[in-house]
Amino acid sequence: MAHPRVDAIVEQARAAVAAAQSSSELEAIRVGVLGRQGSLTQLLRSLGTLAPEERPLVGAAANEAKRELEGLLDARLSATSEAERRAERSRRRLDLTLPGRRPPKGSLHPLTRVHDEIVSIFAGLGFSVVDGPEIESDYHNFEALNIPRDHPARDMQDTFYVSDSTLLRTHTSPVQIRAMLAQKPPVRIIVPGRVYRRDVVDMTHSPMFHQVEGLAVDRGITMADLKGTLELFAREMFGPRSRIRFRPSFFPFTEPSAEVDVLCFVCHGDGCRLCKQGVARDPRLRDGASEGVAERRLRSRGFHRLGIRDGHRAHHDAEVRHRRSATVLRERPALPRAVRVSR
Repeated sequence: MAHPRVDAIVEQARAAVAAAQSSSELEAIRVGVLGRQGSLTQLLRSLGTLAPEERPLVGAAANEAKRELEGLLDARLSATSEAERRAERSRRRLDLTLPGRRPPKGSLHPLTRVHDEIVSIFAGLGFSVVDGPEIESDYHNFEALNIPRDHPARDMQDTFYVSDSTLLRTHTSPVQIRAMLAQKPPVRIIVPGRVYRRDVVDMTHSPMFHQVEGLAVDRGITMADLKGTLELFAREMFGPRSRIRFRPSFFPFTEPSAEVDVLCFVCHGDGCRLCKQGVARDPRLRDGASEGVAERRLRSRGFHRLGIRDGHRAHHDAEVRHRRSATVLRERPALPRAVRVSR
């Protein structure tokens, strides 16, 4: 059922819908015709002002026109929205013809490189790698190493205690105890790991640092075996011209005990900024079948070889940079996996 006033609104709306190019234009047409203030809605509201015989005709025509325009707008809006989505996907589509962006390669932390080199040297000598807990019992850290609770030798190591019987290990020697309890001789192990002492932070000290200890237990092992092992380690670590010197010293849980000096690989004994006096102290001897190497002490030598001049501060700053950077690390060389002993 048609009516001239309704037909005029419908024709105008059809033309506007056909000319619309976007969903926003179609929404504006819907509001302009079918909205609360739209032309067709206003016509329906004005039915009371019409003659009684004209009201049914206009009302019926307006309702039919409303249903027609709603269907027309929905169909046109669906097609327009789909076209807009395709255009947006095409605009954002990845151009596979562009060259890819290769992520920059990072490098291993200098301390990690020194650690890996130490492990590699001892692995070549037949030593296996073992690991143990960093939160250690007082028994394994001190008493089993011949340092009783009230012995003054404990003053040599300022300790972080967790409880009366638990502490952060002050050296990796407790792992030697655990390894000897867990297996029968022969034993040939190295123990790399973090240790903790209440040191004041400066260029050469830190409350947390790294050590590598070695232990060899077998028949016929003498000080000569220990010295030969450390001589080979010094040559591999610092170069073929390296020499070592044993000096008698005191350690509470070893007998005999000695300090080991390594000839400076930079100046070869002439004196330089690295060694200060020509001879740099590095490894520490534990006993006739055991040696300990403090990575903290080797770190400055290893950093110097890597072109880094400022020992502890360089280590700390480099560690912070590595934590913040999202780079891809180079592949590390294959090293023996650590066996954890917890007995």
